[in-house]
Amino acid sequence: MASRVLFGPPLAAALALAAGASAPQPAAAFDFFGLFGSDEPPAPTPTTAPYKVEFVIRGDDSVKQSLQDASHLYKLRQDPPPDAAALAQRLAADFAPMLDALWASGYYNARIFARVGDVERELKGADPEAFARAASAFAGRAVAPVTITVETGELFRLRDVSVLDSATRAPFPPETLPLYVLKLKPGDPARAADLRAANARLIDFFRGKSYPLVKAPLPQPVVNHATLTMDVAFTVDPGPQAGFGAVSISGPQGFDPSIVRSFTYLREGQPYTPKALAETRRSISSIAAVGSVRIREGDKLDANGNLPIFIEVGDRPNNLVGFTAGYSTVDGPTGSLYYENRNLFGGAESLRLEGDVFYAPPIYGVASNSFNSFSGPQNFDSSGIGGRVSASFVKPALAGSRVDLLLGAAAESNRSGGGSFGGYAWQDAGGTAALRYRIDETLSLQAGLKFEKGEATDALGTVNYTFLGIPLTLKYDGTDNLLNPSNGFRVAATVTPYPNVFGNAGFTKASVTGSAYYAIDEDANYILAARAGIGSIFGNDGGLAAIPANYRFYAGGLATVRGYRYQTIGPQTPLGYTVGGLSAFNAGVEARIKVWDNIGVAPFFDAGGAYCDSIPHGGCGDTRFSAGLGLIYYTPIGPIRVDVAKPLDPRPGDYPVVFYVSIGQPF
Repeated sequence: MASRVLFGPPLAAALALAAGASAPQPAAAFDFFGLFGSDEPPAPTPTTAPYKVEFVIRGDDSVKQSLQDASHLYKLRQDPPPDAAALAQRLAADFAPMLDALWASGYYNARIFARVGDVERELKGADPEAFARAASAFAGRAVAPVTITVETGELFRLRDVSVLDSATRAPFPPETLPLYVLKLKPGDPARAADLRAANARLIDFFRGKSYPLVKAPLPQPVVNHATLTMDVAFTVDPGPQAGFGAVSISGPQGFDPSIVRSFTYLREGQPYTPKALAETRRSISSIAAVGSVRIREGDKLDANGNLPIFIEVGDRPNNLVGFTAGYSTVDGPTGSLYYENRNLFGGAESLRLEGDVFYAPPIYGVASNSFNSFSGPQNFDSSGIGGRVSASFVKPALAGSRVDLLLGAAAESNRSGGGSFGGYAWQDAGGTAALRYRIDETLSLQAGLKFEKGEATDALGTVNYTFLGIPLTLKYDGTDNLLNPSNGFRVAATVTPYPNVFGNAGFTKASVTGSAYYAIDEDANYILAARAGIGSIFGNDGGLAAIPANYRFYAGGLATVRGYRYQTIGPQTPLGYTVGGLSAFNAGVEARIKVWDNIGVAPFFDAGGAYCDSIPHGGCGDTRFSAGLGLIYYTPIGPIRVDVAKPLDPRPGDYPVVFYVSIGQPF
């Protein structure tokens, strides 16, 4: 027997809820971890009719979770109804959503039975009165036992699958619509969830090819119950190809919309793509004073065949005050207090004032072998208290242009390194002023001046310095996601000449870092990620000792070589203390693999080092390697990672393994 299934109940709901039926739900997490109390039902009272639900699956047991997610009887089991009649009504109302869940999984001959006490009926067409009478026998004295038994039957499979042009009723040629887009073929399970996902992929594909008005109604499959098969034809009306039309901006209330427009890079006539809209949203959101960004598309093309775009921007609260506190078994306690104004003068200017205090254990000398380590409160030394005060100011979109003004000032007393690898201490104060030109949402250029006066001390001695630098920076970010990229690459390059204007030896410091990402599959469940960086100090006649320790290059830590302590890889003194180098490199590669929807793993390998000469090489310096595994938990706001790294060539004093916890990917 064949029947055409229309998108009314229950298949319409099955398709509409397909994504939810197949994805893990929060309730499942609560049940799994048992963190939110007992699953036992409440005790009976004269005004409640508590019950306990059990699911019995005859057939494919994998549908059990979907059935529980669809069942209000199950989800409300801790909130008992007032009487037996209400319990029976709650049970009867579960038939349609549970059948939807079964159809979404491809079981179109499934049957659902319910038992209350000693009364069992097939739920389809059952009289709620029979269940009510059975439940009333437990009223006021016991919890009513409810058993839902599901016979899934055989899994239905696809027989004929096609995608038709709604205008011609002919299939799209492969050069217009590649076969991989649909991801369905004859013989696949006829799951409504998969049909819904395929329909969404068709829309996304044509929108990505600049068809913004594409229409693809949900299909009307034909199910053959005798042969356990389904025929399905998707129909698509691509509509005309179009570009972006005029961009209208409404809001914000607290500053000039021309500032928002300067962060909008859509050009009239530019081919329409959802990616460009996502990049526009990210670009506008980078303005500190912006709290929300909503982008709407017009429902018809303008006279030039372009699609109008409407951007609605909301303001963020102007003032922010916060603090942080932390404790490290290596470095001791830390604390921070900050204030931020996100719209200081009514032009989206941001001002941030911050004060940090931390324990930076004193460097007692090379012979003591006690460089920067915190062994506990009993060895606290007040001279080891370090601090930093800083101020930063950003004026975006000068005169409505794409040029931003950046100002900063800071003073600090700090120490770095630790343990048997030595370390260095420094005190400095200075400021920066720069102009940043945003070419588009991916590329920016920056130039400015940096003044700094300070003193740095390490195993090579003390360097007093007064520097005037000219930092020049280029940044490119063509990735698809800020915190969790799956495709594209990033590059950041900085060159800072420090001319001899205050009696110090002049030099130039340069560095380039980059990372690349490639998703092997369409769903980005398998991502290859790689990073590399190189730096050099050149044009200096005074050698390594003439460069302040806090300006030299080091390796080690989360950003370079995981598994080694921060800034402990590099050239060493004869006594074995790391003193930094005139050049460095680091590289890393990892595979990010999704095991489940929100859980992934990332095996990785890192290498890096720092060297005496301006060109990285192994003649004078140190190169180290590490490997490890990351555990990734994907959240709506970004991934959370725990990395376990092992040094492959450990030195005396290195830890056997090192753990890192981070929000976002390490690169």
